[in-house]
Amino acid sequence: TEDFRLLKEFAYLCVVSICNTQERRRRYPQFNMRPSASYMQLILTASYTDSSDDETSPRDKQQKNSKGNGDFCIKNIKQADFGRREIEIAEQEMPALMALRKRAQGEKPLAGAKVVGCTHITAQTAVLMETLSALGAQCRWAACNIYSTQNEVAAALAEGGEAPVFAWKGESEDDFWWCIDRCVNVEGWQPNMILDDGGDLTHWIYKKYPNMFKKIKGIVEESVTGVHRLYQLSKAGKLCVPAMNVNDSVTKQKFDNLYCCRESILDGLKRTTDVMFGGKQVVVCGYGEVGKGCCAALKAMGSIVYVTEIDPICALQACMDGFRLVKLNEVIRQVDIVITCTGNKNVVVRENLDRMKNSCIVCNMGHSNTEIDVASLRTPELTWERVRSQVDHVIWPDGKRIVLLAEGRLLNLSCSTVPTFVLSITATTQALALIELYNAPEGRYKQDVYLLPKKMDEYVASLHLPTFDAHLTELSDEQAKYLGLNKNGPFKPNYYRYVWKQQLWVWTINAKLGIYVQLYTYVFNNY
Repeated sequence: TEDFRLLKEFAYLCVVSICNTQERRRRYPQFNMRPSASYMQLILTASYTDSSDDETSPRDKQQKNSKGNGDFCIKNIKQADFGRREIEIAEQEMPALMALRKRAQGEKPLAGAKVVGCTHITAQTAVLMETLSALGAQCRWAACNIYSTQNEVAAALAEGGEAPVFAWKGESEDDFWWCIDRCVNVEGWQPNMILDDGGDLTHWIYKKYPNMFKKIKGIVEESVTGVHRLYQLSKAGKLCVPAMNVNDSVTKQKFDNLYCCRESILDGLKRTTDVMFGGKQVVVCGYGEVGKGCCAALKAMGSIVYVTEIDPICALQACMDGFRLVKLNEVIRQVDIVITCTGNKNVVVRENLDRMKNSCIVCNMGHSNTEIDVASLRTPELTWERVRSQVDHVIWPDGKRIVLLAEGRLLNLSCSTVPTFVLSITATTQALALIELYNAPEGRYKQDVYLLPKKMDEYVASLHLPTFDAHLTELSDEQAKYLGLNKNGPFKPNYYRYVWKQQLWVWTINAKLGIYVQLYTYVFNNY
């Protein structure tokens, strides 16, 4: 049969790959053949992001889509059909964005918006981009991570022509900034909205094109790293436009950061290392929402999990969740896996790396690549050995080696995938934040960083409930009056964070009045 013939060709090619040319010709003359056109077509049409052998930089290629448009820079436009199928699959798990498209067919709330974006280029992001276009926006996009781009999805977007894309998997640092510049610096088009993930796009515009902020209406930022940068700009009085902090919205932090990482940490580690988790000793640096998700997943798989933390409240949570709180140097010699998820820099430094046991796996679940001091490993005495895509062995002179994943960049999006449904929640929040900032009357938002209104968080959540056939209970008039609430929400005050860690229970003794139990609630806005 045809399938058997193709399998036979594949076997021949496997033999060819283990022999040099002269040896092959002498020992296997029957294998001196080129793969048939049908075999190569099979490989090309079913190829994933890492399957291309073309080492030519996309910057050196002249590519055009079927409409003759060449305003993009991607790996291979021929993968567009495959990428379109990936996007269609993602649409099935992103009900809220699809609902927004239907509801806004006539309204076009983003008509006239020119959105420049810098996020992960994945099938889920593609659904967001095409939703923004359906809402009336013009978009241009670059990748916020050099390893997370799905080349076939970028090809599908380029073929569609609605949003020029400048991204491919495996960009160099120079390529990364070049792609961002191509998005921003284009003749006859100037952005008036920014959608950022990490703050690199915002930083680039501040650095290279500060005059653009005269026409930019607002910034929507997704990551803790980018939000931190925005607050720094605001504190220094250098923030030129209003900014929406999506990272600290309930629908981002409590769903994307927690549930997404709880599932994707295991996927990323399995795909790259085939590690068995049962009995392994793991240290997770940081017990925020990402750290909580990672710890819960690893504990459920039978791992022995340690936690490092600087915040006493998060530290107490870790202890009460059954994890041992340690300093990194106390366990660094014995652990099998080290995971960082703090949003900080130099969490794991060269001293820690030198003390790790042989074959220790080191990876990062935070947005930025600053948490692991990878630069300190690029020295003459250490040998780097590429084992798999995004998997490096760093070998010491005595033969000890560590397994470094994604060169210290974000593990799940660099080495695996993430749950589409959870990303639907975040993407919908981003879309609504853009609509809010773009349509806000002058004076509603000043040059500062804002959280998404609680009512909007609740709206995003409600759009996802039908997927579970969930039915909300409605307040009666009497109940609403008793609680002092509107029957349609919002149902919680802005400071309510949906977890007990935001409340501190303090027991006090009043000597004059006797013993009383007093409850003080403190709101920690930065947690």
